[in-house]
Amino acid sequence: MKAVEIDGSYGEGGGQILRTSLTLSILTQRPVRIHHIRLGRKAPGLRPQHLMSAQAAAEICGGRLTGAELGATELSFYPGHVRAGRYNFDVGAKAGSAGSVSLILQTVLSPLGFAQSSSKIGLKGGTHVPWSPSVDYIRDVFIPTVASMGLKAKLEVPVCGFYPAGGGVMNVTIDPFRHPLKPLWIKERGALKRLWVSSAVANLPLSIADRQLNRMIRRLAECGLTPQGKSQSVASPGKGTFCFILAQFDCIRAGFSAIGAIGKRAEQVADEAAEAFIRFQNRSGALDSHLADQIVPLMAVAEGQSAVSLSTLTDHLRTNIWVVEQFLPAKFVLSEGPDGKEGDLMVTGVGLRTD
Repeated sequence: MKAVEIDGSYGEGGGQILRTSLTLSILTQRPVRIHHIRLGRKAPGLRPQHLMSAQAAAEICGGRLTGAELGATELSFYPGHVRAGRYNFDVGAKAGSAGSVSLILQTVLSPLGFAQSSSKIGLKGGTHVPWSPSVDYIRDVFIPTVASMGLKAKLEVPVCGFYPAGGGVMNVTIDPFRHPLKPLWIKERGALKRLWVSSAVANLPLSIADRQLNRMIRRLAECGLTPQGKSQSVASPGKGTFCFILAQFDCIRAGFSAIGAIGKRAEQVADEAAEAFIRFQNRSGALDSHLADQIVPLMAVAEGQSAVSLSTLTDHLRTNIWVVEQFLPAKFVLSEGPDGKEGDLMVTGVGLRTD
């Protein structure tokens, strides 16, 4: 079968293009050739987390990779049939990287859901790192959303991993589901039922976590909100801090994260998370910007019509739609709101079955 040709420099999110292409290659059983991977970046080509995503994709289906090495700007993938099992992926083994375990999980999650029995995955690397969804977001926002479509997983994080030490641990159980996935229909948020804020430190004084927590609570209280929350110390090989805000509405969840860094005050970390939530709260779209682009491939393989309202229209969303269209005849209708910032997305999925 002729390989699907993907330009990895298209739009935004070169790593996202790679991961979505690998996932859909397995699900459609179509080989893929990705070129110009992360072209124009300061460090172009495959970084450790991208390489591990490709190797993980190959391992779960007995697939074959060519060109899979650090720094490569071209890669070909020939998928096999997905197999349930026990898998372990250590991104830290690639040049001592703190690469994101969340991004590796998102590459293999839906293919393993199509397997015949449950799978268990152990991932080691970065759990709270820049330019990646935190494991809190995956556990508390992404997984509950895809569960409503039929894809069920359980995630535990006994050890956190921060840049540059990494070393975090995420254990995931993925259950098989009856094909195809259900469509997703979330046009409005509904009422805000719970606003939870968490603040954590690793190998640093708990007082830093307390400062982050108090700042978030104060910022949200200024908006007339009364969040619940806690501060805590977490296990980790290195030092780090993070904040996470979970907003539970009647119809959807949304999450907002911020990560500490050397020289970055606790109050600044808290402000980043709080301001991201406040921007979302001041709009009407149901899905936050991260969930919107992450859910696109699953809506495309689901059966029937999905429809969601979006709090933010991003280039990442448009890019992921483009990637899906290279593999599947799913039909997308993306509409902008009057301000050009919010919008609606309707997807007619293909009802993918792999029986």
